[in-house]
Amino acid sequence: MQRQDSASTALSRAVPALGDLGGYVVDETGRIVSVNDYGLTLLRLTRAAALGRDHHDLLHRDAEGHIGPRALCPLMDAVLSRAACSGGGLSFLRGDGLLLPVRWTATPFPTGSGPGTLVLFHPGSVDVPPAAEGTMPELHRLALLAETTTSLSETLNELETVDRLAQLVLPRLADWMVVDLIADGGDIRRTHVVQHHDGRLTRHPDLEGPIPAVTAQSPLPLSRALRGSGASLAGPEVYQGAPDSGIAVVQRELFLATHMHSAVIAPIRGPREVLGALTLGRGDNPVPFTTSDLSLLEDITRRAGLAISNSRLYQRQRRISETMQRHLLPRLPDVPGIELHASYLPAPDASQVGGDWYDAFTLPDDTTGLAVGDVAGHDLEAAARMAQLRNMLRALAWSEPHPPSAVGRLDQVMARTPGMSTATLILGRLTSTPQAGWTWEWTNAGHPPPLLITRDGRAAFLRTPRSLLLGTGVHVARGRDSVHLAPGSTLLLYTDGLIESRSRGIEPGLARLRRHAAALAHHSLGVVCERLIEDVRPQDNDDDVVLLAVRVPDTGAPSS
Repeated sequence: MQRQDSASTALSRAVPALGDLGGYVVDETGRIVSVNDYGLTLLRLTRAAALGRDHHDLLHRDAEGHIGPRALCPLMDAVLSRAACSGGGLSFLRGDGLLLPVRWTATPFPTGSGPGTLVLFHPGSVDVPPAAEGTMPELHRLALLAETTTSLSETLNELETVDRLAQLVLPRLADWMVVDLIADGGDIRRTHVVQHHDGRLTRHPDLEGPIPAVTAQSPLPLSRALRGSGASLAGPEVYQGAPDSGIAVVQRELFLATHMHSAVIAPIRGPREVLGALTLGRGDNPVPFTTSDLSLLEDITRRAGLAISNSRLYQRQRRISETMQRHLLPRLPDVPGIELHASYLPAPDASQVGGDWYDAFTLPDDTTGLAVGDVAGHDLEAAARMAQLRNMLRALAWSEPHPPSAVGRLDQVMARTPGMSTATLILGRLTSTPQAGWTWEWTNAGHPPPLLITRDGRAAFLRTPRSLLLGTGVHVARGRDSVHLAPGSTLLLYTDGLIESRSRGIEPGLARLRRHAAALAHHSLGVVCERLIEDVRPQDNDDDVVLLAVRVPDTGAPSS
């Protein structure tokens, strides 16, 4: 039932108004997962009688009303090949037992649970006026717009959106596609010049790049489109005269280089602004564009504009989230005798502002406090709670000489702080003496264990008993542990985004982290952190990641 609901939503989103066209969607097995109301009317069927049925068995009949072999059914061939095509000579069996001769178009259409096909149809007895030479029939046009909507809405990457657009319009409508996009600052860049030739798409980077600014007075097609005017026809003759702007020069060079004899140019509009312009051109195709092609181009650019606008909004949100998160994380202090390095990787989802954090600070006795933690939640509130918790911990660590005491006090404060959620953390301090060198003393409140790597490539987790995480309201005694940090050794603190997999849990990630960290012992701390994030983080983990690394140089401990 979930698959049917998903496909129904997709169909209504992609084809909001089919007019006098029936439409249904089948999944990759050929079963109907969605059908529009007019399709049910034409077929004299209820929705319950159609959904879940094999469309070939239910509908497809020859002129005598017989079910033909699947291998000879042209519509089945289109579904199995996942290719866009159209045809006739087929009848659909109605619910009242009568045959409905139809003309149909099939086009690939994702169902939400996998690949599928959208089938549009209308009664074959209806007189459909022939399309003008070089224009797309109405049925094909609707199928293209449906495919455009679904394909462009599946990505939030602006350049991938344009790549997909090229695959949709070439060579159906043209053999050249040119896209000019206006950046947030107003600069214009020709991001794509794509040609369909010998059955494949080819980019022409020599024709891409920045182009001059738009002039307010130019009446030429591209300038008008970039100002938001409607679609218009263009050809090389339009740009043969004296250029009225730098854009006119660029356009004349484009027509010379591509040998396009006919083009249509339309603005790409977002909800509030003009985002750029789309040019479709014909060179190998001898049929020139006509005014009847302009409305289709406007429909395509309207969908492209919405997709690009959504992509830009997503990227803005992501940049804001990353900037806010990075400003919440502190600078590392300079500690004589050791190296410190921290890395932060934000969650891939722009809305997932995480609660992962690290801190490093000098304590009153000139030792160095180190902390890594993870506040429950992935939103702005989690980030705010993270900053609040980190600041409270730093203040408590300043007044409490030992990590267990500071963490215990923090747990008590959290229990009395409205809105504070649970959290895990490790708090420790680094001390040094001329005799013993560097020592790491810490307490663990429900956090993944630290990893200690020796300079000769041995790695081991400091698996001391973990005490309860913070914020549960349960009072527990919190112990402490300590370990000597030999010259050349590296101590690694991290959050669970580095190791936890939704499908496999945490233990495989810990084993992978230990193995990779041991192999990187001879690299700089920056390289160690970068490579661990790149090689260890599970592919199905979309959490943010924090790494805090400490290294004792081979020169030994400093004198006190």
